[in-house]
Amino acid sequence: MIRITDILEKAGQYLDETDIALIEKAYIFSASVHQGQVRLSGEPYLIHPLEVANMLVDMKLDAASIVTGLLHDTIEDTYVTIDEIREAFGKDVTFLVEGLTKISKITFGSKLERQAENFRKMMLAMSTDIRVLLIKLTDRIHNMRTLEYQPLENQQYIAQETLELYAPLANRLGINWMKMELEDLSFKFIHPEEYRRISEKVAQSTEKRIAYMEEVKSIIKGELDKFGLKGEVEGRAKHYYSILKKMQVQQIDVDEIYDLIAYRVILDSDKVKECYEVLSIIHALWRPVTGRFKDFIAVPKANHYQSLHTTVVGPYGERLEVQIRTREMHEWAEKGIASHWQYKEGKAVSAHDADQINRLRELLDIQDQYTNPREFMQNLKIALYSDEVYVFTPQGDVKAFPRGATPIDFAYSIHTDVGNHCIGAKVNRNIVPLKYQLQNGDIVEIIMQPGHNPSKDWLKFAVTQRALSKIRQWTKQEERERSVTLGQELLDKECKRQSVASTKVVKSPEFEDIIKEHGLQNTEDLYVLISYGKISPRHIVNRFLHHEEDRQDKEEEKIGLAERIKRKFKRPSGAAISITGIDDVMVRFAKCCSPLPGDEIVGFITRGRGVSVHEANCPKLSEFDHERIIDVHWNMEKEQIFPVNIRIICRDKTGLLSELSTAISALGVNITYVNLETQLNQTVRCDFQLEVNDLKQFKKIVTSLQKLKNVLTVERIRETLFKKDQT
Repeated sequence: MIRITDILEKAGQYLDETDIALIEKAYIFSASVHQGQVRLSGEPYLIHPLEVANMLVDMKLDAASIVTGLLHDTIEDTYVTIDEIREAFGKDVTFLVEGLTKISKITFGSKLERQAENFRKMMLAMSTDIRVLLIKLTDRIHNMRTLEYQPLENQQYIAQETLELYAPLANRLGINWMKMELEDLSFKFIHPEEYRRISEKVAQSTEKRIAYMEEVKSIIKGELDKFGLKGEVEGRAKHYYSILKKMQVQQIDVDEIYDLIAYRVILDSDKVKECYEVLSIIHALWRPVTGRFKDFIAVPKANHYQSLHTTVVGPYGERLEVQIRTREMHEWAEKGIASHWQYKEGKAVSAHDADQINRLRELLDIQDQYTNPREFMQNLKIALYSDEVYVFTPQGDVKAFPRGATPIDFAYSIHTDVGNHCIGAKVNRNIVPLKYQLQNGDIVEIIMQPGHNPSKDWLKFAVTQRALSKIRQWTKQEERERSVTLGQELLDKECKRQSVASTKVVKSPEFEDIIKEHGLQNTEDLYVLISYGKISPRHIVNRFLHHEEDRQDKEEEKIGLAERIKRKFKRPSGAAISITGIDDVMVRFAKCCSPLPGDEIVGFITRGRGVSVHEANCPKLSEFDHERIIDVHWNMEKEQIFPVNIRIICRDKTGLLSELSTAISALGVNITYVNLETQLNQTVRCDFQLEVNDLKQFKKIVTSLQKLKNVLTVERIRETLFKKDQT
């Protein structure tokens, strides 16, 4: 168990007496407010903030960070208020504690909503001060180390969140030890059986592996000495999660993996040329494996990681992975931004660190673009998990992009105007389409044309958050301008119909009242609502004329859009869908995905046809206005039937249709359409449309069909196969 004296002793090696006194004060404060509290393990709660503070000291962070490590749970888990923290420890510590305190006093509709809001809050604080994220990562590491005391359901959820969000964030900061530990701890709880097999495999060969490792290290060290190169040679077992990823990529079993050790040459000199000298020595010793050399010195990773990586066939025919770097490169590779980040007031931030912080701040674009918590979290994960490619500008500058990036992403990385006016691109001096996916080493040149504007289609193949944000921003403005024009035309037309001058209506007090009543800023906002059909131009003109029949219209405008949709699109009681905040609204199931009860769903408010219900992962949703997407839920008060399309691939044989139909009918399911098509490889594609009650019944059908001898595959087909699709 870590003690405060250990923390103070280590902190005293680089902090002054005033800082040490503040840390000691924070410990006493934390011990007092957490007194009597215990963790799920039964240990005193104080152990957790002590462990967090100890990791922060090991990273040599400043006093405010260490104090925050000791106090980070006080607001959330004790009676302490933020004002008390501010009075006792000052504004700096208060800001950090607030940034780390979860949103716990607000009721959310789902766990996903709470997760999204907590991440939004942390990202906003992180964009101002990166220490928020560093402290949060140490907090998560200790929580993961003691995760076995959580209920099984919580273990899976927390481990998955850690693997998908916190480990990539540690990687973004370049803190390798954090990334590896978070990945391994997550792996342990998400795939316990695979984790056990890999850990046992590594343990079984420990003695033999250590002997082999020492032999290889001795050979490399001897060669370094021979050529007068000073440095050390390390050998370490690869972490378990990296072994799992290798198994998945190469589609092999753990017993087929032999290079469980990575070797590292760390040179005392800061001369980069010596790294390449060592590379030539290694390649002279052992034959390099084709395609397994990577030069991250000439082209660093996006998190500024630098090293040479090569794989060779070493002693006894075993493959070896060797990494070669200087001492400074090694310091960054292990500790990342925490290796030399200074928080002293007035201290200039290095270009390295500034670039890292700016890359993290780009994640805030996600927050601005996605209000739906599901979309926010999905796009945050995509942004964090991106595998990167490195390309060159015509001037030779290196730019890093997520794999799958296109010239559109490249153009917007240079400047917004370059992106907006882009009409084409040259890659390696050849003209390529804008949807071309950039490859490592490409030289990219953008072709521009003044007056050219972005296309909404670009959203289909742009991948960086900056590009997506700028394209959406432009298309939203363009759509707004069109909506303003359309709304104005609709109002002018209604004014002419009622023989009223439109200028008088727009300048009237009644027009201003309508703008204020709807919480709008100006006339253009009102025109937009008119174009969307949310406000009737007739209502505006009638109100201006003080017509008596306008009473109903005024009532409808006051009760809002949801109620008007409800009145216009009545549906029968007992319907299968309930809509958050709205009752008795006409709903229809989208044929592009044909959702079944049991599927996760969302609703889309159409213009004139009620609410269209889609599966939550329906590809067509990306084309819709996100402001019109609403939460909907299944509400199965009575049994109903739903169409579902199923495709079965079978071996061609006599009586096949009869066999399939019998299996389906035996489950009491009606077949409404069937189509068989013979394939070239002596198989038959059988498309059925069935009527089922829910997803559970559909899964029973799939299971029953999969048991048939001649059935090869069974899959659900979500697109409409039998008639033209409608949204």
